[in-house]
Amino acid sequence: MRTIRFLLEKEFRQIFRNKAILLLIIIMPVMQLIILPLAANYEVKNINLAVVDHDHSSYSQKLISKITASGYFKLTGYNASFKEGMKLIEADKADLILEIPHGFERNLVRENHQQLFIVVNAINGVKANLGGAYLGSIIRDFNNDIRLQLLPVSKFSGAAVIEISSSNLFNPLMKYKFFMVPGILAILVTMIGGFLSALNIVKEKEFGTIEQINVSPIRKHHFILGKLIPFWVLGNVVFTLGLLVSWLIYGIEPLGNLLVLYLFASVFLLAILGFGLLISTFCDTQQQAMFIMFFFMMIFILMGGLFTSIDSMPDWAKIVSRFNPVSYLIEVMRMVILKGSGLRDILPQLGTVGVFAIVLNAWAVWNYKKRN
Repeated sequence: MRTIRFLLEKEFRQIFRNKAILLLIIIMPVMQLIILPLAANYEVKNINLAVVDHDHSSYSQKLISKITASGYFKLTGYNASFKEGMKLIEADKADLILEIPHGFERNLVRENHQQLFIVVNAINGVKANLGGAYLGSIIRDFNNDIRLQLLPVSKFSGAAVIEISSSNLFNPLMKYKFFMVPGILAILVTMIGGFLSALNIVKEKEFGTIEQINVSPIRKHHFILGKLIPFWVLGNVVFTLGLLVSWLIYGIEPLGNLLVLYLFASVFLLAILGFGLLISTFCDTQQQAMFIMFFFMMIFILMGGLFTSIDSMPDWAKIVSRFNPVSYLIEVMRMVILKGSGLRDILPQLGTVGVFAIVLNAWAVWNYKKRN
């Protein structure tokens, strides 16, 4: 313990001596957590809509007003022909075209039937699907309003009606920030812990101090622990600041026990720091360590379930995601913060991340011993 204490004193002195890095460790994650959830928005708004109205009736005007009043669509063109509407799509000034045919109001009143033509720019598949779904839903609501106006109430009174009552669990107001902020915090903790630990041992090699450590009577596991513990403490500090920002800025209060959340985050940090130290034992320069960690970090982020659900991935990607520790942290963050899950609920994820921590740190100790 005395040896580890001296190593920790050395590491913390080096960390606090570099004021710039210390500010980056603390300020950068806080600023990112404030800004990124505002940009990483799952809500699709301001969809550019071009309308081709061949009818120019009161019903067509009511439909257009209902669409623009929804808040999702922005009318960028009111054209006389479909060809003019297509020019707006080709110029990327419109995402959808709604064509209202001639005789729209007459056919609704007399024949109780009318078709509308919708063209969707599907270059952006997500925006196209959501925009088309929003527009279809508004048109169905408009159709129901018209039926209530045209048909007498007596025709509906005797018909059987099924009513559906729904409630949103865990995120009643459907705020995307409640879903995104815990995942972004998980990514920030991963990046801070992974990159700092990956550069640690390599820095000793570049400065030449690794030779002095190798000839000293310091055991290999003492050396790895001395490199691991300071960044484990800093990782928990970043995690705490992230929870405070989530509460103060976005009003997100964890429904579950904070101790459960810190327990999992602490074990996860051991795993990701061990992974960074393992990379550091393989590399000879900080540039090599940065590129290798960046390669894995992209996989961790894109296959961690932050932006894309793991259940929607191909089977081979689901298998790969099982070896991604970040996916477990994102899942547990959302479980504890939004669902109020307890220790028993996260035991499978905790056990898996614990195995990652043991294997990666043991591998880092063994590999450092082997190469030095």
